[in-house]
Amino acid sequence: MAMLANGRATQKDVARAAGVSQATVSMVLGGGSAPSIPAETWARITKAAKDLGYVPNRFAQALKTSRSMTIACIVPDITNPFYPSLIRGIQSVTDGLSYDVIAVNTDGTPERERHFLDWARQGRVDGVIGVFFTLRASDFSPLVEAGVPVVRIESSKKRGGEIVVDDIYVDSFAAALAVTDHLIGQGHKRIAMVAGRGGPQATRIDGYRSALARAGYPEHVIIDEEFSEIGGTRAAEAILASTFQPTAIFAANDLMAVGVMQALREHAIEIPKEIAVVGFDDIPAAKLVTPPLTTVAQFQWQMGARAAQTLMERLRGTKTGAGTALEMPFELIQRGSTRAI
Repeated sequence: MAMLANGRATQKDVARAAGVSQATVSMVLGGGSAPSIPAETWARITKAAKDLGYVPNRFAQALKTSRSMTIACIVPDITNPFYPSLIRGIQSVTDGLSYDVIAVNTDGTPERERHFLDWARQGRVDGVIGVFFTLRASDFSPLVEAGVPVVRIESSKKRGGEIVVDDIYVDSFAAALAVTDHLIGQGHKRIAMVAGRGGPQATRIDGYRSALARAGYPEHVIIDEEFSEIGGTRAAEAILASTFQPTAIFAANDLMAVGVMQALREHAIEIPKEIAVVGFDDIPAAKLVTPPLTTVAQFQWQMGARAAQTLMERLRGTKTGAGTALEMPFELIQRGSTRAI
């Protein structure tokens, strides 16, 4: 990196390094919309700014553009290990565009989800990326009409629509179907499922039930109040106290799967020899538990990055029109908590 004359990078320095005019740099780094600037040029400018250590004057930007230069990431449970990677993916995009990200927690309740929508409408943030358990697309209309774009992270198929809300989703029904088919393929005929209330449990349970119905096998679902390790432990205890006698337990997320494994160990039940366990999400702890957990990877970092790219396209004016829906991939990660019987 070349030495700077005054030790601090300016927009003129960035323009020189990127091979563009200072006016172009100002449009890109100033926080306003610039739909006419090609994506390649935009990327070259933001890379040059990062390499030179350019620090924008946020106060001046806010006065000039009437923007806060802040994005809100709204999640139901900030302590769930699923979400930090999602937020990091968002930041990987926004950092290069001089935007900050703040994360807020709703506990998945309608009151708190609506509270943060009202909060965003007050102009405290320029855009919203979020996981919402109780709100529908129509609930976001006032926010969109106020000029605040919204990207939702969803767990079921979406189609887009007239309301300008963009969706990034993983098909949880298809993923749960694949998990259950995998267990059936390993020889399991008595597969139980545990889930918590709220969030993606209904879609994942539907996928589980569809696979069992197709195979002609019985179902056994326990729904706890919490999507957590404690909820998983309680649900597993309920299964063990029943007459179902499963050879496999499918947990609707990895935290519940860890709780299931804890309950099985307390009953001296060997995993996977006596009961196999599968989770969902592939949180960092999934490969660290004993035995390592078979689970579904949703690639949270990539989801966050794609959501942020979509939001920035709305803010820059390069994406217009009706709401869109983008399906992201999932992958069944096979580890030591399952085996053929």
